[in-house]
Amino acid sequence: MLRALATAAAGMEAQQTKLDVTANNIANVSTAGFKKSRAEFSDLMYQTMRPAGAPTGGGTTTPGALEVGLGVRIAGTQRMQTQGSLQQTGNPLDVAIEGNGFFQITLPTGETAYTRDGTFKLDAEGQLVNSEGFVVGEGFTVPPGAQVTIAGDGTISAKVAGDPQPQAIGQLQIATFTNPAGLEAAGHNLLKASAASGEAIIGPPGVDGAGSVEQGFIEGSNVEVVTEMIDLISGQRAYEVNSRVIKAADEMLGQTAALR
Repeated sequence: MLRALATAAAGMEAQQTKLDVTANNIANVSTAGFKKSRAEFSDLMYQTMRPAGAPTGGGTTTPGALEVGLGVRIAGTQRMQTQGSLQQTGNPLDVAIEGNGFFQITLPTGETAYTRDGTFKLDAEGQLVNSEGFVVGEGFTVPPGAQVTIAGDGTISAKVAGDPQPQAIGQLQIATFTNPAGLEAAGHNLLKASAASGEAIIGPPGVDGAGSVEQGFIEGSNVEVVTEMIDLISGQRAYEVNSRVIKAADEMLGQTAALR
């Protein structure tokens, strides 16, 4: 009976983690470039009471084993890389990736982080930065008062008043990964490369599987509220059922203790 208590407790703990993941998805339903996560489960070890093929007498053996599972655990969380819907903003500094890949962000430490959030801005020095003030790519400086144009291949041009010819500033590069699900979340809409993701493959938009860029758009979250609400309800019910198992096991232990 004590085994049932521990097994049900493991189930409650796993469902609680699933609800935590679902809650984070719902909280970020309006976060630009956010990719929802999914909790993945794995069963625990089994206690073998009788192995398969054990002799039963008379020269016969059991066709199957007698095993009792010891519960469940969270095996990991999978970040879903499906495309979010593109939302038109009309802001020339907003850029969305349509397809695979990430923008590169240079952190104050010199490290490179990656993001799908293309809500870019200009700082006091005219550099293209993200919402946290971190430099986009290796740095793009826009002349004061210039009209910025970002082509589908990532080429950034600035047209200054009085000059009929636009001035090329640089080109946005897109980073792709062999296993984008292996990227580590760093907060602030940023991801970092890991041993699981592999090294970043850098290239221009639209080349070698990298997505193209769209100026004046941002990519919305790929969270579907209806799906998350269903997961929320199913997780709550699973948690409730596991708690009932604990209650039933406790009642059985109480009846055993009352025997005289």
